[in-house]
Parts: sequence; C-alpha cells; structure tokens
Amino acid sequence: MRLNNFAFYGSAIALLSIGIFAYLSYCAAFNANVRSSSRMELYVYPNETDVAIGLKMDSILFDTSSFMHLAKIMKLTKLKPGRYLFKKDDHNFAIINKLRSGAQDAINVTINNVRDIYQLSGKLGAVMMLDSMAFVSLLTDSINLMTLNFTKENILSLFIPNTYQMYWTTSGDRFLQRMLQENKNFWLKENRLQKAAEKSLGASEIYTVASIVEKETINESEKGMIAGVYLNRLKTGMKLQADPTVVFAMGLTGIQRVLLQHLRTESPYNTYLVEGLPPGPIWMPSTATIDSVLNATNHDYIFFCAKPGYDGTHTFAKSLEGHLLNARAYRKWLDSQRIK
Repeated sequence: MRLNNFAFYGSAIALLSIGIFAYLSYCAAFNANVRSSSRMELYVYPNETDVAIGLKMDSILFDTSSFMHLAKIMKLTKLKPGRYLFKKDDHNFAIINKLRSGAQDAINVTINNVRDIYQLSGKLGAVMMLDSMAFVSLLTDSINLMTLNFTKENILSLFIPNTYQMYWTTSGDRFLQRMLQENKNFWLKENRLQKAAEKSLGASEIYTVASIVEKETINESEKGMIAGVYLNRLKTGMKLQADPTVVFAMGLTGIQRVLLQHLRTESPYNTYLVEGLPPGPIWMPSTATIDSVLNATNHDYIFFCAKPGYDGTHTFAKSLEGHLLNARAYRKWLDSQRIK
C-alpha cells in the first residue's frame, strides 16, 4: 500500500512539474515582453551576430533571456536585415515569428529641399541602409542615366518631392524604379504633361523653371507671377537672367546680394551669360512650385525686382525703364540696411 502511495505521489509531483514547466513555458512565449508603451525599433544589419542582436533586444524587452531561450527552440538562427517595430503587447512568440519571416516595417522617406544629387544621396543614406556614395555612382553612371532617360545634369528632376513609404533595406536600383513610377504618376495627373506641352516644354524643363522660381521667392502667392516672367522671357528669346542660377553656378549659399562681378561667372548655369534654360534644375522645387509654373499667371511682365523691406515680395515691370526704377529703389534700401 505504501508503495502505491509513493507511486501516486511521485506521479502527481511529475505531473505538477510538467504543469509548472508548461505554464512557465507558456508565460515565456506569450506574456507581453516589450518595455515601452510606444513602439520600439530594431534595426538588423546584414551579417549581424546573435550577440549584437541580444544586446539590442536588451533595450527593447523586459526579459531577454526568455526571448533568447525560445529563439533557440524555434531555431531563429539567422535574422533577415530590416527595420522591425514592436508594440507594448507583443510577446516572444510573435516577435520571433516576425523576425524569422523577415516581416519588416516600412519607414517614411521624405524627399525635399536639396540642391543636388549629392545632398539627396546624403539625406537618403541617413535614413536608409542605402550607401550614399554608391547611390551617387548610380545617378552619374552614363549607361544607367541612358536607361532612365535622364542626363547627369537633369537627373534631379526624376525625384518628385514627397514622403514615401518604403523598406529601410531598399536598394538603390529598387529605389530608382519606385521613383520612376512616382514621377510618371505625378506628371500624368491633373493634365500636367499636357500643360507642359502647351508651353513647349518637357517635364524636366518645367522642373528646372520651378527650381529657379523656388529660389526666387518664399511667397507662394507670387510664384505664378514670377513663373510667368520666366516663361515670357523664354518665349521671346530673352536671357532668363535669374540671380539664383548665378549663385548655383558659383557653388555658394547664403549670398544676400548678387553683384556685377558675380554675373560674369563662367558656367552653363549662369543664365546671364547663356540663353535659354540651364542644363538642369538648381534645386528640388516643391510640387506646389511645379504647379505654379504649369499654371503660371498670364501677363506681359518681363522684369521683376525685390521690394524694399523684409517681406520677400516683388515689383513687376513691362519695360526696362520701369524695372530700373524698381531696382534703384531696392538697391537704395539694401544700402540703407548695410546689406552687402
């Protein structure tokens, strides 16, 4: 009888142990294990070691050891590169499944306010796994440019400023393919290509005009007027004589006053010396500025000049005489403010 009791108690203890182990295993697998109430990010680089991942998970999880133990059982041997988001209620089982499947989360990539492809590449390299110098090489490779149907001078006009969702691991080639599609979508909307054709300009040329307008004024209400001036000059064969192109040609920023000596800068971008448009954009314009060129105000003005004061507005003139009067008033104000 005693032997039977011992056998009974032994079996009970074994079952209890199994139950406790099962419960603890369940807790280790399915209890919420993310520290923060906000979403936590994990960036996995190619060929990153388990040790490095473990250290990163330390800052994300309450209990890293239970995670690592379950990861071993579930044979999470190699992580796929990517950016992974984890929320407060995520448990080890869900986290491991996500990492094992490589179900990374997209990031927001904002493209705007850059001078050229070098600034653009640097900006992308700061938020994506993409190598900025390798991306520059893609954008300057003659064969690749021919495939894209752009030149090294106008390649910036491929990129339509916006915020795009894409994966952190997106390669340079895939990024360019996405941008080609976004560019096509943009120009097909709202009759943009038709409006450009009505002005005898292509999409890249409209983009270039918009880049000049973008640097001429921050006043949205005036952009259509200024765009109209440049389109009038192109139509009549007059040189654009745009100060921002001179600043770009000089490779400088922050010039408050363009002087006569600056206008003699030898460059295909100096529209005081060359006729027509520069070979490419001098800045990435906003979509609103692109539309201000496509929908430019119809007028007879061929001159404009900044108004005295700090509000950033302009006066417009139809004749050189009227323009010289406006320019004289502005120069007098600059001198009074000691702006060189």
